Amino acid sequence: MQTTSSQRETQSLIGSDKVEGTAVRRPNGDKIGEIERIMIDKRSGKVAYAVMSFGGFLGMGEDYYPVPWNKLRYNTSLDAYELDVTDESLKGAPSYKAGTEYDWSQEGGGKRVYDYYGEQPYWSF
Repeated sequence: MQTTSSQRETQSLIGSDKVEGTAVRRPNGDKIGEIERIMIDKRSGKVAYAVMSFGGFLGMGEDYYPVPWNKLRYNTSLDAYELDVTDESLKGAPSYKAGTEYDWSQEGGGKRVYDYYGEQPYWSF
């Protein structure tokens, strides 16, 4: 029997190491990308973003897309996070390339991400 501290997933909780690498799919099941990492606000403890990889081949040429965490829904039938967005819409979303820096500030890149997806920023509630 596993103890609570060694469990990586319960009915309502999941360890960050299990989120990373999880597929992101459209409601119809088409794969968009996968969760590369999650970004957590240090002070509030709120999950701010999921950084999703998209494009490329075998990890080469991938772009990274910060997506507001509250924009994703876990779909048990897909065993994936669900994001209802078209490729065209995603291509216009804020993103960055591997090896480059992203402006995570609330006034800069953070605001652009939440404005783009039409979501209320995590820091406002």
